[in-house]
Amino acid sequence: MGAGEEMHARTVKMSTPGVLAVVTVFSMIPGGLLSDIRDTQGLEGQQLARGSTVLHHRQKRGWIWKQLFVQEEDPTSQIIGQVKSDSDRGTFTIKYRLSGEGAGDVFKIDENSGEIWTLKKLDREKKAFYVLQAHAVNTRTEEPVEPQSEFIIKVQDINDNAPQFLNEPYVSSIPEMSPVGTTVAQVTATDADDPMFGNNAKLLYSILQGEPYFSVQPKTGIIVTSWADMNREAREEYLVVVQVKDMLGLSGGYSSSTTVTVTLTDVNDNAPTFQQHVYTFALPENAAVGTTVGRIMAEDGDIGSNAKMTYRLEDDLIESSTFIIETDPVTQEGVILLGMPLDYESKRRYMMVAEATNSHPDTRFLPLDEFSDRTTLKIFVEDVDEPPVFFSAVYEWKIPENAAVGTVVGTVSARDTDTVNNPIRYSIDKKTDATNAFKIDPNNGTIAIAKALDRETADWHNMSVEAKETMQSHLSSSVVVFITVLDVNDNVPRLARDYQPYICEGTQAGELIHLLSAVDPDKAVEEHHFYYSMVPQERINPNFTIRDNQDNTAGIVARRSTFTRKDQTQYLLPVVLTDSGTPALSSTTTLTIGVCSCLPAGHCPTAGVEALALSGFSMQTLIGILVCLVTLTDVN
Repeated sequence: MGAGEEMHARTVKMSTPGVLAVVTVFSMIPGGLLSDIRDTQGLEGQQLARGSTVLHHRQKRGWIWKQLFVQEEDPTSQIIGQVKSDSDRGTFTIKYRLSGEGAGDVFKIDENSGEIWTLKKLDREKKAFYVLQAHAVNTRTEEPVEPQSEFIIKVQDINDNAPQFLNEPYVSSIPEMSPVGTTVAQVTATDADDPMFGNNAKLLYSILQGEPYFSVQPKTGIIVTSWADMNREAREEYLVVVQVKDMLGLSGGYSSSTTVTVTLTDVNDNAPTFQQHVYTFALPENAAVGTTVGRIMAEDGDIGSNAKMTYRLEDDLIESSTFIIETDPVTQEGVILLGMPLDYESKRRYMMVAEATNSHPDTRFLPLDEFSDRTTLKIFVEDVDEPPVFFSAVYEWKIPENAAVGTVVGTVSARDTDTVNNPIRYSIDKKTDATNAFKIDPNNGTIAIAKALDRETADWHNMSVEAKETMQSHLSSSVVVFITVLDVNDNVPRLARDYQPYICEGTQAGELIHLLSAVDPDKAVEEHHFYYSMVPQERINPNFTIRDNQDNTAGIVARRSTFTRKDQTQYLLPVVLTDSGTPALSSTTTLTIGVCSCLPAGHCPTAGVEALALSGFSMQTLIGILVCLVTLTDVN
């Protein structure tokens, strides 16, 4: 027997007369805890302190235990131990019972012999031990002959779990040319088996793929470089396969593997270089400020931050104020943008010098002045027949929803910037005003209401207005018009839902019956205050009253305490809702209040069907109580 499974024995002594031998034998449990057998002397003392008379003449007794542990994953039903009272003489006057974790499901006990059987195979990784209680009772009287005693059944581990890697997938990166021994990554695996039992959960790491470039420390799983001068330009990515085995790598154990993707990062040893000495672009004179003129690119053999560069235009050229250059953060291209409006009649060609410079030069590889390159830009301006130009880039107007049809909302205006100054005609893009809610004067651009507006249907309109030259080229342009429909109080308030209030028999006067709330489709409902009241002809209702809570809710309150279904099963209560808009609008809703014989919890049975509810009692229990009452009456 190993030290971890050493059995301990204790003789339980009682102060009362009589001698019953007691020996306890039990196995080690996880964490070094041992099953605790309660001292029967202490139990008797506690019972005597409470005034118990049962133990005055009781002889001292004890339990006899056999070793209690079972190996996991064994499907065989088998005897794993025995509990027995030392007062058991084999005359079948004592029977044994089992309670606690797994009793009757995982374990059973032979009530005559006290032998404990397993009923199913166990899994230590799900549950490592079970705490149970043994009971010995008199076969005839069912009275206990021993105090209840607690014991533990330990599930013994077998190597039935493979180690599993954590935090997959593994991805790591190191600079190219890293020295031998550089830490790359650490892989970590766990094993669900018992780390305290043999070598089941003792792990060992090894390399399956990745040598001779990498190696792994067998016990820690730390991967390090084992090859010098690894060059990113020759090979950028490596796949390292690491295996972990339990049982310290011995045969018969389980294993798992994982892949670590190792990427070599770049160092800055290349300068940017333009592939063209001159870049030529053309741009129409009507191009908007901010228009992209073109892109230039200085190539760099490096990647990442080492390939990042900034572009600039020479500051000593007058032309550079007309254009700006920015670096595209994704492609590292130089994006040339129009910085000022162009005019073909004033200037038709621009020439300038652009320079590209590495953002993070590294003088270990190149001199500082070699981390840049220059090229020439030529930009030609093209003459165009320009379309009409609106005086405003966008038009925004507001109109109340009750404005009459024909009301003017606003006017758009555009002009032909060409010297011919052609007349302009206006139209609304029908795809942007599908409801034909507005119309426009084609000659002067005045927009008016064509159909009645309803904010609750559409609270804004976004349409496109086109201006087109009527002569020669028929060029056109468009502008966006935003029209916001302002709310007016044109919707009556209503109850938030279909309320079905009820009142319980026995409700006292002044009790809250139901809480009401209201809704209003109008936009200003957030600012509304809803008023709740009775209809004028029922302001003094003998049964109910409406209490306005001043927070846009109201409560129905009982005015008397004599509601019964015998007198009346329901009442009608008209409620008037009024909002605080201008003008104020109101509506009347009649609520049906049912009278209910409520359940003890205070709610009415479903669909108004009343039922006798005896909380916690079954019909059999009720019959039993009635029989007892009748019996007692007969005895008296």
